[in-house]
Amino acid sequence: MSLKELGKSVADQFAKIYGHPPRWLAAAPGRVNVIGEHTDYNDGFVFPMAIDRYTVIAAAPSAQGSKNIQLRSTVGDATVSIDLSQPLNPAKKGTWYNYPLGVIAGFQGRGITPGGFDALIHSTVPLGGGLSSSAALEVSTATLLEAITHTSLDPVDKALLCQKAEHEYAGMPCGIMDQFISVMGRQDHLLLLDCRSRKTELVPMNDSSVELLITNTNVKHELTGGEYAKRRAQCEAAAKVLGVPSLRDADAEKLERAQERLDPIVYRRARHVISEIERTLHAAEGVRASNWPTVGQLMYASHASLRDDYEVSCPELDALVEIALAIGAKGGMHGCRMTGGGFGGCTVALVQADEVAAISERLATEYEKKTRIKPTLFTSRPAAGATVLQAG
Repeated sequence: MSLKELGKSVADQFAKIYGHPPRWLAAAPGRVNVIGEHTDYNDGFVFPMAIDRYTVIAAAPSAQGSKNIQLRSTVGDATVSIDLSQPLNPAKKGTWYNYPLGVIAGFQGRGITPGGFDALIHSTVPLGGGLSSSAALEVSTATLLEAITHTSLDPVDKALLCQKAEHEYAGMPCGIMDQFISVMGRQDHLLLLDCRSRKTELVPMNDSSVELLITNTNVKHELTGGEYAKRRAQCEAAAKVLGVPSLRDADAEKLERAQERLDPIVYRRARHVISEIERTLHAAEGVRASNWPTVGQLMYASHASLRDDYEVSCPELDALVEIALAIGAKGGMHGCRMTGGGFGGCTVALVQADEVAAISERLATEYEKKTRIKPTLFTSRPAAGATVLQAG
């Protein structure tokens, strides 16, 4: 279903529920990170793309003309009413509407108040697969509020407002990648993001002979909270011994010279980050040149580093990468790696478009045979970022 068709479908659902058509329609995509994992909090580079899975919000002025915002989700028919005449505070941690609530609070903090409206939220971004459904919800909310209030935030400011909402209202200390790509993604482009300077570069990927195949392992090992904090602390410890502000400022040679002064685990964590930053920049060069075999090899090397040096993979992710390696370039598989924080979630693979069906079938069959779990697979070309589909 195209984004235009998805928008029409959500508008029709809105009309059924509220008895009149929506005035505004806004959408924002999820994302997959092609390469550059656990580099963001080390001031490094990431290389995500927007996927053609979106959160769409349909809205119209409040029927009662009240100062209340009514948010309704198509997931579980959850509905919440937000009273704009009262100070906004986060709901209990884990509550779904904390994401839009934080964005509304961010607009209020800038003196931009939308007034009361009724909204219906629908998402095709898979939940819990590490494809950034939360950023899609935040950015679609911000895009809707821009349409309602006739304002246009600077894209960087908009992304940072959404990141702040996730920190302060959802209680998740995420980096900047998810919100940046959801705001700034462009069709047939990947986004090279410098996490230190926040400088972005759109890298064209116009070759329609290749696609990204995303496979959800449909497992999530509950290790990530403490493990994530531990990895950050280990990276900071390595930077301290190396005498640099962050691992972005180190190179392989500097690390090797300091090996004896580093705890072996801390050394391996730093080796992953330093090599991953380098791989990400090389991958961007490869995409610019449509050099798919090189990009694919960098993806395999990234996975091996995440598995062995950073230790954030899991048997299910490794199984998918092993199957991809067995398919190989002759079968149309250029490269594959885990994507996201780790311990479950998804792999991303660079594949020949004309081999997608055969590759998908083999991945699904062999993965289920190895793990007894059915995976979920879909392909995506680099998709468009946040957009207003209808403005009243």
